[in-house]
Amino acid sequence: MANKKIYINDKTAKELFGKVNINRKYRLNAEQLEQLENYKEGKPQKVKVKSKTDSNDYKDKGVLSALNDKGKLMNIDEYCIYYNLPKADISSYKLVTHTGTPFFNIVFREVAGVESIDFDKILSKYDNFEELCNLGTLVEVMTNDFDVLTYSDVHIGMDTDSKGNSMYATEWNREAVYDSLRYMVQEIAQQKKSKTLVIDELGDFLDGFNGYTTRGGHKLPQNMTDEEVFDTGLNFKIQLIAGLSKHYKTVIVNNICNDNHAGAFGYFVNSAAKNYIENKFENVTVTNHRQFINHYFMGDICFIISHGKDDETLKFGFKPQLDSKGLEKIDQYCKQNDIYKKAKKIVFKKGDSHQALFDMCTSDDFYYFNYPALSPSSQWVQNNFKKGRRGFVLETWNDLDVTIKPIFL
Repeated sequence: MANKKIYINDKTAKELFGKVNINRKYRLNAEQLEQLENYKEGKPQKVKVKSKTDSNDYKDKGVLSALNDKGKLMNIDEYCIYYNLPKADISSYKLVTHTGTPFFNIVFREVAGVESIDFDKILSKYDNFEELCNLGTLVEVMTNDFDVLTYSDVHIGMDTDSKGNSMYATEWNREAVYDSLRYMVQEIAQQKKSKTLVIDELGDFLDGFNGYTTRGGHKLPQNMTDEEVFDTGLNFKIQLIAGLSKHYKTVIVNNICNDNHAGAFGYFVNSAAKNYIENKFENVTVTNHRQFINHYFMGDICFIISHGKDDETLKFGFKPQLDSKGLEKIDQYCKQNDIYKKAKKIVFKKGDSHQALFDMCTSDDFYYFNYPALSPSSQWVQNNFKKGRRGFVLETWNDLDVTIKPIFL
């Protein structure tokens, strides 16, 4: 009998098969289908349990030597780098030297995974959600080809004053996030200039996961649990579309899901939002971009989008002011994807720097645009730099000409 694809709720899938697919689709063979039927009828199950290796069980499979390539003993930092181990997740360790090969006996603390989030409970809240803004009937002024809303670095879950001594204490809880969202929806709807809206979200939508950045090792002050962050982020995405989709014939959404704060957690929120939004709103399409640099076309204009830093490899990303390394990287991307041949205008867009800088001169081949953060500055940024300005940007395009309007909060 051929495998059959069916939908299973998360609780049943986890109990029967020990895994949960985010889209709840499972392809089951005959044996697994029988197991599912028995489960539904309350019959005893023959559950196959995969063996789980304890963090200290190195004897059966050999040890990770604490000696480097030159035969010298490594410290714990060098050891973690050498074997690509997450040092931030280590609760304790001990150097063992009485064996033939010295090694570190490491105990990792338990880290809550995605399976700890109750997706069913969270998603059920949006079956009968109320629209965010009642904007009424707006005067239609449609003189341009398309509008673009760009926002970045929302950092949902960030605590800007965790110790009560911030220089510029700014509340950034759930209510403050929604207040900014309401203002953004109202401004875009009232300044509509076309029938098509493109929404670009340029990464760091969430501040972190389990209190750390996506790269790990960087502890972050948080004011929400992971579940609250997920709930707030998903509601943000849905309410943004609920408020704007009725004012545009077509809405195109691009989400950057490769950044240095949100990482995979940001992708989970965007993936859930995409599934919900594309089923609820017929005039909306959502693309979740997983690469560090991505692009899309609107007519003869190519928009290259990136957060500016990635989720793992880049120590230094794109700078606010275009330098030779950044220029070369963008140039190579354009050549690799034949963008120079296909586009009459190229715009590179990034977040990360929390600054609004629109450079149309440094490169003769493309514009280099930096976008402000929607969130306030973190306490670290406030103390090391300055308070800064936050906001979003509305662009209206007519042929190859653009009008740029930064809107600060």
